Amino acid sequence: MKEIATKQILDRMAIENPWCELPYKIPEQIQKMTPRAYLGLFYPLLKNRSIKRAIVLMGPRRVGKTVLIHHAIKRLIDEGVKPGSICYFSVDHPLYNGLDLEQMLALCSKQRRTDFSKNDCYVFFDEIQYLKGWELYLKAIVDRYPNIKCVASGSAAAALRLKSTESGAGRFTEFLLPPLTFYEYMLLLKEDKLVSILEGKSSAYTRPKLSESQVQLLNKKFLHYINYGGYPEVILSEAIQSDPARFIKSDIIDKVLSRDLPSLYGISDIQELNHLFTTLAFNTANEISLDPLAVKSGLAKNTIKRYIQYLEAAFLIKTINRVDVNARRFKRANFFKVYLTNPSIRSALFSPIDEKDVSMGALVETAIFSQWFHSDMTLHYARWNSGEIDIVDIDLQNQKPKWLVEVKWSDAPFNNNDKVRNVVKFSHLHNLREALVTTRTLSGTKSIESVDIEFMPSSVYCYIVGRNLVKGKHLQTHFAGQMKAADTTTKSPNRKKDKIKP
Repeated sequence: MKEIATKQILDRMAIENPWCELPYKIPEQIQKMTPRAYLGLFYPLLKNRSIKRAIVLMGPRRVGKTVLIHHAIKRLIDEGVKPGSICYFSVDHPLYNGLDLEQMLALCSKQRRTDFSKNDCYVFFDEIQYLKGWELYLKAIVDRYPNIKCVASGSAAAALRLKSTESGAGRFTEFLLPPLTFYEYMLLLKEDKLVSILEGKSSAYTRPKLSESQVQLLNKKFLHYINYGGYPEVILSEAIQSDPARFIKSDIIDKVLSRDLPSLYGISDIQELNHLFTTLAFNTANEISLDPLAVKSGLAKNTIKRYIQYLEAAFLIKTINRVDVNARRFKRANFFKVYLTNPSIRSALFSPIDEKDVSMGALVETAIFSQWFHSDMTLHYARWNSGEIDIVDIDLQNQKPKWLVEVKWSDAPFNNNDKVRNVVKFSHLHNLREALVTTRTLSGTKSIESVDIEFMPSSVYCYIVGRNLVKGKHLQTHFAGQMKAADTTTKSPNRKKDKIKP
């Protein structure tokens, strides 16, 4: 039986590391792409050598992890790091089959004629989940070679998180690259005029003033984001947008449900899991009860709970727990909401929608919640017999609400006080003097029964949340192991004077 020649492996390494040849160069397709805003969060972790840890870059499939790595490599070289001290491996390539991480490094050292075990260097292992026992090999490199700054990335997010937690305590720093925020979507599409208006002249955290035509244009972009906006390749390709199911469903969702989760958790009935996920996706932003879900699906409640945990681990969904009108949590979470981590998943599973579709309200709520998932905040929703509040931030120390947001895709609440009675009631019960209600196009502030309610178009609010969270992380990034989300607001996100503290 023929064996793979060492020369073939070295040739492959040369192809994957074109910056090591004279003149130094980065792949042209990477040069053309606008970096994601998350590069500004990832790069400081990469450059920091004070803590000897490897970075485990994880996230859903097709959100741009490989592109983020190459943008980071470009920035390293631009800042004067020697190209020969940067090494990249696409671990899933067949030529690397049978090699462990240290063997790859040894071959790279041979090719570069430099000792990677002694000199400061940066090493990137992409799609590392294809190497069995990768977490043990990576841990060994961290322990034995303090001069090597390692990054391991992969698309099997659930598997990476599980292995990282089990074996990488004190050795790995997890970094999550989520689907695109609406803010990043606008940047990647280079909507400069709208973005400059949304940014404002002084602070990113003030409320922008848009004309009616500008709001209409932003809403058009927002609808496109809801249908196609979670993945960089989709928003930049009209061909993919013409058949999103083929890309998002086949290349992202199906691989997670049929490959990643079954291999990790030993799921035998893939069809069962797929059916549950489809049901949850169709009902994104709606309240779910385990009892009717169990009856409808024919699954035991414990099985449903496990499947939901698996889907959350794969970054496909996020569950939000309920509180009552007194902001008290329930002892048994029999009722909860499930949100897709990006609304474009629903459009790919079923079909794109227009702004008058009956599901538009649920997808607007999903889009806004998907921005908040980029933080570490634990948000809730409140529901009681006569009302509901979509987003409630609770101070867990005293169980008091700090702020609330009611999400609407309608201008009716702006002109009809009865439409915001639930907001007023909840605010009075908890001594909140301010609240925020999103609309379709209208904005302004009204005092209703001593509660100052700010009305803001949902598209504007979605943009502001995404931007403030990313910018807040830029200001408050630290290196204590896990990436901690910035406290993006003080007391209330509705106050115009609220800003992120550096």
